[in-house]
Amino acid sequence: MRCRNSLSRGLLPLLLALAPLAWAAPAVQVVGLFPGAAVLNVDGVRKLVKVGQAGPAGVQVVSVDRTGAQLRVEGVERRYELSRDYSQGYSAPEKQQLSIAQGVGGHYWVAGAIKGQPVQFLVDTGATSVAMNEAQARRLGIDFRVSGRPMVVNTASGVAKAWQITLPNVKVGSIEVVGVEAAVLEGDAPTDVLLGMSFLSRVRWREEQGVLQLESKL
Repeated sequence: MRCRNSLSRGLLPLLLALAPLAWAAPAVQVVGLFPGAAVLNVDGVRKLVKVGQAGPAGVQVVSVDRTGAQLRVEGVERRYELSRDYSQGYSAPEKQQLSIAQGVGGHYWVAGAIKGQPVQFLVDTGATSVAMNEAQARRLGIDFRVSGRPMVVNTASGVAKAWQITLPNVKVGSIEVVGVEAAVLEGDAPTDVLLGMSFLSRVRWREEQGVLQLESKL
C-alpha cells in the first residue's frame, strides 16, 4: 500500500504539469466564408479575418474557397472545413458603399490605396485588371521584375511588355479587396492607375445618371 500511495503522490505533480500543455492549443472552427475572408471561432471568440491577416490567438487565414479555409495555427498550416455549428453571436459585416461622380470627359476618378499607399484611380471597365506604369509601381514599392510574371498586353497604342503581379490589397473609399491581379506596363503608359475588372468583378457596381455606384460583396 505504501508503494501505491507513493506512486500516486509522484504522478500527481506530473499530471498537473502536463495538463496545461493539453489545454494550450486553441479550439478553432471556420463558421463563415466570404470572398477573401473567413469567420473564425477561436476558443469561443468569433471574428471576420481576411486572407493574410491574423485573428484571435494569432490564427492566420492563408486562403479560402467555397467549402473551407487554409489556416495557420501555432505555426502549423492545415485545412479547416466549414463548420455547420453556426452561432448566434455573429452578425455579418455591413456592406460598404461608394458613389463616384462622373468627371471631365465622362470618366470616373476615385482616391484609393494600394498596399496602404495613396493612389488616384481612373475607373476603366475595359481594362482586364488593375494596371499601372513602371514608375507608379516603383513609387508603391512593388518589385515587379522580381515578383511579376513577364507577359505581353494589347493597349490603345499597340503591344507592350508588362509584368503580371498580385497586389495584397486594393482599397477605394471603405471598400477593400485582397489578392487583386494587376499589370505593370513598361514605359510611361498608362498615365493614370487603372481600376480594372480584377477589382470591379469582386464588387457590385452600376452606373446611373452620371454616378458610378460601388458596393462590397461582403
